[in-house]
Amino acid sequence: MTRGVIATPHRVASAVGAQILREGGNAIDAAIAADAALCVVYPHMTSVAGDLMAIVWAGGEKSPVGLIGAGRSGELATIEAVRARGHETMPVRGVLAVTVPGTVEAWGRLLERFGSFGFGAVLEPAESLARNGFVITAHLSQFLMQAADWLGREPVAYALYPPMEAGMLLRNPDLASVLHDIGHSGINVFYRGAIADAIVAAVKRRDGFVTAHDLATHRSQWVEPIAFRYRDLVVYELPAPTQGLAAAAMLVRLEAGASFREARDASYALRNRFITDPDFSPVPVEPFLEPHHGPVGRATAHETGDTVYLCAADEHGNVISMIQSVAFDFGSGIVAEGTGMLLQNRGAYFSLDPSHVNRLQPRKRTMHTLIPAMASRGGTPWAAFGAMGADLQPQIQAQVLMNLVDHGMDPEAAVARPRMAVLADGVTVAIEADYPGAGEMARSEANVLLMPPRHHSFGHAHAIVVDGPGAWRAGADPRSDGSVENVG
Repeated sequence: MTRGVIATPHRVASAVGAQILREGGNAIDAAIAADAALCVVYPHMTSVAGDLMAIVWAGGEKSPVGLIGAGRSGELATIEAVRARGHETMPVRGVLAVTVPGTVEAWGRLLERFGSFGFGAVLEPAESLARNGFVITAHLSQFLMQAADWLGREPVAYALYPPMEAGMLLRNPDLASVLHDIGHSGINVFYRGAIADAIVAAVKRRDGFVTAHDLATHRSQWVEPIAFRYRDLVVYELPAPTQGLAAAAMLVRLEAGASFREARDASYALRNRFITDPDFSPVPVEPFLEPHHGPVGRATAHETGDTVYLCAADEHGNVISMIQSVAFDFGSGIVAEGTGMLLQNRGAYFSLDPSHVNRLQPRKRTMHTLIPAMASRGGTPWAAFGAMGADLQPQIQAQVLMNLVDHGMDPEAAVARPRMAVLADGVTVAIEADYPGAGEMARSEANVLLMPPRHHSFGHAHAIVVDGPGAWRAGADPRSDGSVENVG
């Protein structure tokens, strides 16, 4: 048995991760097993055919390493090709928004470098859940009901994910078979074998852009995280193409005395101006980390997006901060026939403006919202934290870290505390009704939207604080179906 802790947005996934720890796996094994389980029980939030990002601080190391598991656009993807199909802006749903899935290759890289278990052992619990079925939560039921109309455009997706009531059992035998094949044959079967063939066929049938060559040549990227100071901590975020620099920009400006609104507007304006795939355009770091650097002003963003964030730590000193997504709820809405997998719609973030830094181009990674975070104190890992919430992630992360550090909160309280957020239009401020002073703000200020307490639109945040060797505190967001599992 390995002593450890894991926090995820679904109690079933947390239990899966804990079981891997009990069987002797480490924090990385547990996180991947839990993530695979989330691909089964939280299909509105994530998918085996999505993307994955992680920051790992391995036991005994002096610093963390990042993994960017972002898939690229298809080699046939061009602005002209999208416009020729009748679109003036990048489609949000459907096959044109589909990009190469990055998750499975990222799982493989993480296990290869840090894992103590193989693919089969970490994917077996998820395979069992998909084959035998799991109980629908009220949260998933709500999303199934809301998505019924547009999911109905794809008969395979609708048959797999019809409107269902909480408490009903959902099975996905095709996904169970996919997980079994990956577990026994590794990433090759997904990117160069029968599963790849099914993905390519599904995309080609619908006149999309992703090809067999795109899948066969996909690779994750190991990176050095961006490191910066916040109070007495060093905080770590992933570099471009993720929006990790926007999260860093917010925290740097908040520490320098900017208001939440000022920090948000400056960081999002910088994000929209600079962040894209650095293989296509250099992304400067200095403007983000210089607290008085513009541009300033209103910066708009997407309003939706669905994701899972989880974190784990173990007695060997390993800490992992991981985030994974299908992009928007239920992704593209397309299930590759015979796989049970929803294909992601990450390409929705590309621009069709030829002058935009994040314009659509072949085999390009879009500006990516997924950002796990970590912090150290005195040269050792102190916290892993993050949240689902698409473009709101930098705002949620900032509030969670401020709760932990500035307000001295326990992780459980830090992730549960009422939140606020500047919405996609760059004007409206949404506030949970139990946020301190929310009622007065709603009465006295224009463009304030009062929301129910613990509303899922404010993200599902989780956090682990490392108090010392083998000693942790953790919190799972009550806005999710999540839990913390301690093994020891």
